[in-house]
Parts: sequence; C-alpha cells; structure tokens
Amino acid sequence: MVATPEVPSDDLVPGLLATSDVFGTGWFAADAAGVQPGMTVVVVGDGAVGLLGVLSAKQKGAERIIAMSRHAERQDLARAFGATDIVEERGDEGVARVKDMTKGVGADAVLECVGTPESMMQAIRSTRPGGGIGYVGVPHGVELDGQTLFFSHVRLHGGPAPVRRYLPDLIGSVLGGKVDPGKVFDLELPLVRVAEAYRAMNKRTAVKVLLRP
Repeated sequence: MVATPEVPSDDLVPGLLATSDVFGTGWFAADAAGVQPGMTVVVVGDGAVGLLGVLSAKQKGAERIIAMSRHAERQDLARAFGATDIVEERGDEGVARVKDMTKGVGADAVLECVGTPESMMQAIRSTRPGGGIGYVGVPHGVELDGQTLFFSHVRLHGGPAPVRRYLPDLIGSVLGGKVDPGKVFDLELPLVRVAEAYRAMNKRTAVKVLLRP
C-alpha cells in the first residue's frame, strides 16, 4: 500500500481506488507494450482494464488510440479516456480494420486486456513487425504457435501487473487532478450487496462496481 499525504476527499476515492487495481493494470499493459509519444495503439478489450489501458496510452502520449469495443456506453467512456477511433469488428474482420486504418502496417503497440485465444491472436496480428504487445488479460486456454509468433516479429510482455511500482505516480496524478480513472466505476453499492455487484459485472450491465462500507 502507498499512503496518501492526507485523508482524501470523498470525490477522490473512486480515482484512488482505481489506481490500486484496474488503472495500475492498464498502465502496466501500456508500459509492457512500450507505448511512446506519437504511437498508434490498439486496445483489445473494453472492460475496466481495457478502458484504463486507453487512459494510460493517452497519458503516455499515444497519438492515435484504437479501442476495440461493441458496447455503446463503453465506447463513450473509451473516447472520454482518449480513444480516437472505435473498431467494433473482432477476429479476422477486426484485424483487417486495424490494418486498413494503419495503411496495411498495423499498430505500434497493442494492449491485450481479455485473455482468450481469439483476443491474443487478434492482438498479435494487429501489431506491426517490430511492435510490442502488453498482455494483462489472465490467459484462458491461450496456446501460441511458435512458428506464427516467430515470423510475426512482435514483442510480447505481460503477466500480473506490478501495481505497487506505479502507485506513487498514479496516486499523484489523481490527487493533482491530471486524470480521473474513477469514471470507470459506473455503479456504486454498499458492501453487503457484493454478490449483486459481481452479478452486474458478470452480466456486463456494469463496467466496474464501487463498494462502500
């Protein structure tokens, strides 16, 4: 844990809470992918981590951020966080759209925030040769073909996010009013209704639920 300089005001609690969880994870995805100023970045996944991956890429100076999302409310939040483009297609069609938008080259960096075989292959195939992929979606059945990966010439880095490493800077950015990752919480419930909170996220009726005592 990282202590704040003083007890934060109530309106800062959502943002600070996000830094210790989904914002820190999204930031790691951008860091692992090697996002730099001026880059074109693709974010695969429109859950809380993916949306804050968009915000992280924006803060790191990405010039173009393509969020892959099929949900209107999440698309709106992605744009609020800095997405310049939305791609609703998935799989082969999604890759084709990214390639078309990048003049056949692919993105400089891709944030994989889902963890399925399909999302990982979409990330790899959307990345330009020499580009990087930051993967933070917990893998479920992901198996990579060595030859395909070899000839794709992309760099993969990811795993459990070392959020503690980023917390001092992320907390400072929230306290300084630079970012508001707390927007990702679109439902607030008392702690005793935690089961309802998980159901809402599982049914995708909520992006992220904030629980209060």
